[in-house]
Amino acid sequence: MSEFNLIKKYFTRLTRQTSLGVGDDAALISISNGMDLAISADMLVAGTHFFADADAYLLGWKSLAVNISDMAAMGANPKWATLAIALPEVNEAWLAEFSCGFFACATDFNVDLIGGDTTRGPLTISVQIMGEVPTGQAIKRSGAKVGDDIWVSGNLGSAALGLAHLQGKIVLENDALQASIHALHKPAPRAALGLALRGIANSCIDVSDGLLADLGHILQASNIGAALALETLPCHDFLRIHLNKPAFQQYVLAGGDDYELCFTAPKSKRKTIYSISHQLNLPLTIIGETHASTGLEVTYLKQKIKITKKGFNHFD
Repeated sequence: MSEFNLIKKYFTRLTRQTSLGVGDDAALISISNGMDLAISADMLVAGTHFFADADAYLLGWKSLAVNISDMAAMGANPKWATLAIALPEVNEAWLAEFSCGFFACATDFNVDLIGGDTTRGPLTISVQIMGEVPTGQAIKRSGAKVGDDIWVSGNLGSAALGLAHLQGKIVLENDALQASIHALHKPAPRAALGLALRGIANSCIDVSDGLLADLGHILQASNIGAALALETLPCHDFLRIHLNKPAFQQYVLAGGDDYELCFTAPKSKRKTIYSISHQLNLPLTIIGETHASTGLEVTYLKQKIKITKKGFNHFD
């Protein structure tokens, strides 16, 4: 199968938000009046971000979902994506499943695939995503204020727990196994939450590399510090009963791959944020508070925890 037939068969769909998408030298998009264009890109590499034998459908879903999560963190509405993929060979059964998962995510979040590229090489998936956010309303990392509540959506640590199971470091069963593997392979980007937090959150980031690492980006950009209490962090019951163990503390604090939103907001916004939580049927939890001195302090049952690793870094 030629490169162009591959693209036509597996990655060309009718677009809803652009008049010219896949099939020309460039796509054409029109930005709505009063909007800024938000752009982000993410790369997934076999052996680094996923196992080489990963389920193709779920990999297709995740490759777009992690990019939508970046739009959510900015309060942007995701609209367009491009896909560049390197393939060791043309495996039509794999391509059919991968594209099905990719477009399932695209349909759920109303994103058009408008272009990209294919080539031969080690399995690598690179997605660029674009969205719109009203001018002046993007939620930036640099906006946190002293005295803000620190919030997080959903649960933390489940994806890291699932990875540990697949690596043979721990053995999970029943609900803990199902929940952690689902969190690892099919993350749910919090797009609706990101939109709802416009004008409410002072700062926001998605938790991809680990809570401490990603919250650290907010603190550094905002030139403030924070204190967290580990026992307040939302996590699966299996993790909670083992939180006294350093390895399980690391899953929750630094495991990464959660794709939840961590954000800060004034205490005066608590009632509004709890209302958003109810409307979206999404748990939102206060996990700490920002303060004037720089640095990040973490305690567990009022005892300070020594932080050995804050999150994932490709070049450690």
